[in-house]
Amino acid sequence: MSKRGSILSDEAEMSDINISPMIDMVFILLIFFIVTTVFVQEPGVEVQREFAMSALDLEKNSILIAITDDGEVVYGGSTIGIVGVRGVVKRLTADNESMPVILQVDRAAPAGTVIRVIDEAKLANPPSVVSISTEGQ
Repeated sequence: MSKRGSILSDEAEMSDINISPMIDMVFILLIFFIVTTVFVQEPGVEVQREFAMSALDLEKNSILIAITDDGEVVYGGSTIGIVGVRGVVKRLTADNESMPVILQVDRAAPAGTVIRVIDEAKLANPPSVVSISTEGQ
C-alpha cells in the first residue's frame, strides 16, 4: 500500500499546472504596454515664440504669396494660380537674389495646394528657404 500511496501522490504532483511562467509573461506584457502607451500619448513640446523687430523688415523685402481657404494662390492682389508661382518668384529674385519667399496660408487651405506652391517656389531656385508665416494668438 505504501507503493500505491506514492503513485497517487506522484500523479497529484503531475496534475498541478505551473502558472508562474504565465504570470511572468503577463507582467512582461503589462510593462511593455505601459511603456509604449506613454510614448504614444506624448503631445510634444510647446514653444512660446518671441516677437522680433527684424521680422517686419523681412516682410517688406520679401515675396509674399497668399493661399486662401478655397485654394486660390494670390500675389499682389491678383490670383496667379499654382502655375504662376514659379514665374513670379523667378522674375522677382532675378532683381534681388537675397529676396526670400514667404507664404501666408489660411488655416482651411488645402494641404495639397500648399505643398504644390512650396514645390513651385523651390523650383524657381530662390536663394533662401520658403517660409510659411503664421497668425499670432
